[in-house]
Amino acid sequence: MKRIVVVPDVCGGKPVFEGTRITAQTVIDFLAAGDTIEDVLGAYPVLERADVLEALRFTSRILEHQFCIREVA
Repeated sequence: MKRIVVVPDVCGGKPVFEGTRITAQTVIDFLAAGDTIEDVLGAYPVLERADVLEALRFTSRILEHQFCIREVA
C-alpha cells in the first residue's frame, strides 16, 4: 500500500492516509453507506480518487486471508 500507513500514535494505530488522520475505515464506511467516491472527496477534499481506490484495494487484501470464527467465553 503506497497511500495507507499505520503509525502507532495516530488514530490508535488504525490505517490512515499518509499525512492525515483520515482512516481507511472511514472511507470504506462512506462507500458501504451508499455514498459515491465524489461524496467522499467532497467530505475530505485532501483525498484524491486514487486514495479511495487504495482503501478498496487495502480492504480487499485484508479479506484475502482465511478466518475462523469461534465463540470465546
